[in-house]
Amino acid sequence: MRRSVILGTGSALPARRVSNAELSETVDTSDEWIVERTGIRFRHIAGEGETTSTLATDAARAALAAAGIDAGAIDLIVLATATPDQTFPATATLVQAALGIPDCVAFDVAAVCSGFLYAVQVADSMIRAGAANRALVIGAETFSRILDWQDRATCVLFGDGAGAIVLEGQAGPENGILSTRLHADGRHNGLLYVDGGPSTTQTVGHVRMKGREVFRHAVVNLATVMGEALAAAGLTAADVDWVVPHQANARILDATARKLDLAPEKVIVTVDRHANTSAASVPLALDTAVRDGRIQRGDLLVLEAMGGGFTWGAAVVRY
Repeated sequence: MRRSVILGTGSALPARRVSNAELSETVDTSDEWIVERTGIRFRHIAGEGETTSTLATDAARAALAAAGIDAGAIDLIVLATATPDQTFPATATLVQAALGIPDCVAFDVAAVCSGFLYAVQVADSMIRAGAANRALVIGAETFSRILDWQDRATCVLFGDGAGAIVLEGQAGPENGILSTRLHADGRHNGLLYVDGGPSTTQTVGHVRMKGREVFRHAVVNLATVMGEALAAAGLTAADVDWVVPHQANARILDATARKLDLAPEKVIVTVDRHANTSAASVPLALDTAVRDGRIQRGDLLVLEAMGGGFTWGAAVVRY
């Protein structure tokens, strides 16, 4: 059996870190209000010269260094983002050029907060099929550029950043990606969306969200898809060492863990430091926990996310 094994992880954050207190100087909100409802205390905001592609490139370089391989060994780049540098070409090709890779398959995936899970399954499928051998899978966002900074219901929730992993196809390993499950339901478009686009308003638009409805769907959908992915791998929640979730809201993380009867200490939480970085949040959290020593080789991980669309998914990985 050919499996996709994670050789290395990496991440990148903008230089500017913004606290709730600083945000409350320009937005009608407070540190207490934000922490109580979301668990968020800080977020990083991209500055001049920092874009989705620059953050993605820095995260990719860190993942390559951790994997101990040269960029020239990469033959596939799948980049998940809802905030590309340009309408086209794909931001993945900008990363390819910045890394000095003369030729490889490179494209973007758009599934918002679930984008990294979608990108993982695409890359894993291509590796298993023999269409690629080593892949960079990246989630990168500059959500601050599509926020309405007068809308306190959304602008306090998001931040910018990037995370990346290097996958390699190997024959017969015990570790690697064991299973993935993805879903989408476009009927819920109006609950979490951006009110603009090239073919409709010819503008970028801003994030709009109905938070209570999103929360309700997220808890049910995430618990369900995690169960599906574990069952597909022949495992149960009792086998899980770590859950690496999409970092949307501390309440969602707690509620999802309870539904699966998982101990809170098994859930990697970075939402307090990074806020919701959309497609970047899962790989950012993964890299954080790998580098601080919590996640060790051989640990069983469940990655999960849900985002606008709705889209949602989960992956079971033996790290």
